[in-house]
Amino acid sequence: MSIYVRFETPKEISDKAYNLAEMARSSGKVKKGTNEVTKTVERGEAALVIMATDVEPPEILAHMPALCDEKGIPYVYVPAKSELGNVIGLEKPTASIAITDIGKGKTIYDEIITAVKTLRG
Repeated sequence: MSIYVRFETPKEISDKAYNLAEMARSSGKVKKGTNEVTKTVERGEAALVIMATDVEPPEILAHMPALCDEKGIPYVYVPAKSELGNVIGLEKPTASIAITDIGKGKTIYDEIITAVKTLRG
């Protein structure tokens, strides 16, 4: 497990995170790339941060969980940066995204938030 991964995310939750990212792309708003995501979190504008666990070097995302915790923004992990980029319409991988407007994904968002609270104890 990478240095920034604070809890294991079951496949079912990762799949929901991918689905939510895809829905937010078409009906809401998504910020992509670690620099944009960091700024969005610092401003408190993110509803959810999704991070890939296959990021090299892991230091790229090392600050993100602590920053999210500080700002009270929930986050979740997905296994593949290539898939994360793909679901938001990029041709290249992305290490992280911030969903600023969940659009039509309210039900999935609520399920992810509930699951993450349970996973984090």
